[in-house]
Amino acid sequence: MEDNSLEKKFSKFIIAVSIIIPVVVGILFGIKLKDFGIDVEPLSFLPPIYATTNGITAIVLVWAVISIKNGKRKLHEQLMTFAIMLSVAFLVMYVAYHMTADSTKFGDLNHDGVLDLAETTKIGSLRLVYFVILVSHILLSIAIIPLVLITYVRALAKRFDRHKKIAKITFPLWLYVAVTGVVVYLMISPYYA
Repeated sequence: MEDNSLEKKFSKFIIAVSIIIPVVVGILFGIKLKDFGIDVEPLSFLPPIYATTNGITAIVLVWAVISIKNGKRKLHEQLMTFAIMLSVAFLVMYVAYHMTADSTKFGDLNHDGVLDLAETTKIGSLRLVYFVILVSHILLSIAIIPLVLITYVRALAKRFDRHKKIAKITFPLWLYVAVTGVVVYLMISPYYA
């Protein structure tokens, strides 16, 4: 019964964090420090770093699954904790970048912030592909928050039967978010000013 109480104890926290993170990120994403008279250079060095962080997260997730399948529970636990830390680091860098830099438009070859007819024609249907990947990445990155937290708490509570059930959902979604984070960066990076 103690295990159930641990899950119960964290349930309100998981709900709160799962709501607060997307709301705060959404608000901060719309805030530009320069609009508040804070003169700060755009943190343009961050996108390749946070894309790499996503890539490392994907590798760590796969490694963690391999480790648990090989009976290495402690290594699995350490890797999953590291994956969570990487995801938090990504989020902090992502928000910091977007608070200091203007948004980049996919297909904006001349970096003027406007897609003209020539640019739109040149990029063609690849723009649609980009947005499908981007939107699915964003939506699943929101959905993954409670899934990761619930999965993690079930492991902490030593409810491995329940942990394993939800991990089968959490792992592929989290892996998709991590991998598409890299793909989104690779697709948008030619258009950074």
